[in-house]
Amino acid sequence: MNRVDAVVLAGAKNTGRLREMDSSFYEAGIEIAGRPMVYYVLDALAAVPEIGRIVVTAPVGAFDGDWQGKVTFVPAVDTMIGNIRQGIRGLDTEDKVLVVTSDIPLLKPSAVSDFIQRCEEREADIYYPIICRDVNDQEFPGVKRTYVRLREGVFTGGNMALISPEIIEKCYTMIEQAIAMRKKPIKLSRMLGFKFIMKFIFNQLSLREIEARVEDILSFRGVGVVSPYPQVGIDVDKPSDLQLVRQVLERSDYCGSEYMPGNGIHYH
Repeated sequence: MNRVDAVVLAGAKNTGRLREMDSSFYEAGIEIAGRPMVYYVLDALAAVPEIGRIVVTAPVGAFDGDWQGKVTFVPAVDTMIGNIRQGIRGLDTEDKVLVVTSDIPLLKPSAVSDFIQRCEEREADIYYPIICRDVNDQEFPGVKRTYVRLREGVFTGGNMALISPEIIEKCYTMIEQAIAMRKKPIKLSRMLGFKFIMKFIFNQLSLREIEARVEDILSFRGVGVVSPYPQVGIDVDKPSDLQLVRQVLERSDYCGSEYMPGNGIHYH
């Protein structure tokens, strides 16, 4: 695979429970160790050899910086799927694009490289990382995530995806529905049909069955990519998550980002 361009979604308003802990108008601007949350994501992406250009969909004037010339900002719109489309249009490319949310500040460059490399093993239109519960529990004991029990194990979803731009235009409405239900496994299984609901309830549903059914319904191929990096799935969407990442990133010995292009500091 050639170098991959990325879209970072940073337009969500801070109107939920996180506002109790930080008054920033946008979630991406929530402060962690003195910096906006989105900056940690940009630090990680800018340090990935496989990443080329990075477009951030964000409120006009909310953030700045170019991360060694890799980063540009485009105005955000009101929906996640709309911002994905906005970012891809800003890149003006037909090649696959890595879409990343701004709320995973523990993201490591090595996690992004590993995901991109694993995607090369199979041909698909959309690649989505999943993380085993055991991996999460080992690195972050007690962290609360939405898990799905499949035949292969118990998994949570990651907060990035490698996407073919044409799929966004072809399946805009269905993808919008899937995004809205991404943390509601039962509702997602309903999209796949009654048989899948029953298999899901009795823990008999396999990852490959889901992939095949998605291809039947949507006429594109989506695959789940098992990632060994729990940081891909640690998103900040509730106060306990924010407490966790603040504790981790305020530690002087934390090496999660490995290299911070914005300030030139190496963490070991």
